[in-house]
Amino acid sequence: MTGRTRVELMHIEGRIERWIRFGRPVEEEILDARRRAIWFAPGTIFAFVRWAANDYGTAVSRIDILRAVLPGKPITTIPGVTPGGEVLLRLSDWRRVERVLQAIDQVEALGIHPADACPDHWQHVQNRVAVGEQPRPYTPGRHGAWLLRTRNDR
Repeated sequence: MTGRTRVELMHIEGRIERWIRFGRPVEEEILDARRRAIWFAPGTIFAFVRWAANDYGTAVSRIDILRAVLPGKPITTIPGVTPGGEVLLRLSDWRRVERVLQAIDQVEALGIHPADACPDHWQHVQNRVAVGEQPRPYTPGRHGAWLLRTRNDR
């Protein structure tokens, strides 16, 4: 076991889409024309989006923001993610997923890679969106505080 987290991505036009919205994979493998696998190093944060449709319309819309963890650490199992990860955000329903995607866009608009944002921010976004409230925006000041906190933790 390498300690890396494997995520299987898939695209079947109009039926199934599994993709990474952000993250920094360390390896990628093409499995076939519709599937590929990517791996994340322990401690890295990534967003995994799943969407599926059936003959009647959308059946699943979900976004998970996860932190890849070391073997032996507590995890939550997620379909398509092996072995699983630490959940920072987990929401379903396209309206909620869309609001999370907007929050990700807002962080990127600051010139910050969302994987570098404070993990607490993603938990805040989940809690606010889950109850129908607007999440507080991520700011350069909050990011600076997060960077100081991580520097002091070392």
